[in-house]
Amino acid sequence: MYETIRLLSSPEFYAVLLTAAAVFGTVLTFVMPMFAGDKLNSRLKSVASRREELRLKSREAMLAAERTNVRKSSKGFLSNLAARIDLEKLMDAPATKSKLAMAGLRGEGPYLTFMFVRLFGPFILAGLGALYSFVLVQSDLSTTTMFGIPVAAFALGYYLPTILIQNIIEKRQQSIKRAFPDALDLLLICVESGMSIEAAFGRVTGEVGTQSPELAEEMGLTTAELSFLPDRALAYENLALRTDLPGVKAVSTSLIQAERYGTPVGTALRVMAEENRSMRMQAAEKKAAALPAQLTVPMIVFFLPVLFMVILGPAAMRFFDSQ
Repeated sequence: MYETIRLLSSPEFYAVLLTAAAVFGTVLTFVMPMFAGDKLNSRLKSVASRREELRLKSREAMLAAERTNVRKSSKGFLSNLAARIDLEKLMDAPATKSKLAMAGLRGEGPYLTFMFVRLFGPFILAGLGALYSFVLVQSDLSTTTMFGIPVAAFALGYYLPTILIQNIIEKRQQSIKRAFPDALDLLLICVESGMSIEAAFGRVTGEVGTQSPELAEEMGLTTAELSFLPDRALAYENLALRTDLPGVKAVSTSLIQAERYGTPVGTALRVMAEENRSMRMQAAEKKAAALPAQLTVPMIVFFLPVLFMVILGPAAMRFFDSQ
């Protein structure tokens, strides 16, 4: 124990640790781009699978018969276990599916994986924490710490999946929010040039993919739903629910009203494009206005001490030399 404390208090240990962290970060910076896949192609593949799913559902509705000609995957172990213990009621299935859709995780696989991680993850981490505190290092810990580690591990396992999903949702929303005004301008140009709204969505999907693969995926899904869903308004509502952004919701509402009352789609898109550009400019101005307040603490901590040293240093040195 004494050797461990002496090791942790030595400057050489922290120098080696910082060096190892720097080397690891450098290697990771060069290696990660090699393993990064094509995000746009992977997202467009999910759009294609969603299009195929909608096509199959549309065929089933038209035939109004048994599902004899539709390919269905056999239920796996997780699906059977979820049906036995009724996970959908236990884990609030509609809200969970909505959150996963907002994060871009669609299908039965991510849904079942998230539910089982959320259900069994706390118990697994609590068991590992209890093994660590009661078996491995029990002599070096107090009673409070021994019982606190499993409780903290249980809480971590319960909240960590939700926190990770929320983080993915926020990053996805930021990407969509940055690219949506430009996509709306392109959509307006396509509609005013004579394209239908489905063709305009499809064209903009390919154009906006380099700027925001997330927005390209959402617009591709909307294109598929406009083609196969019986109610076109439902496609716009699904777009608003998947993104959960005020600008996208306003555009979806305008398109629904244009479909319902027969008003020109180009007029509605023009108004929404101006509003989204104004919202983006207001967000930029808000960040610029908050910058001085955010720089106050760094200036006090880093700039003022150095400034005082530069100004008062020579005077202090002359004072001590004169003594």
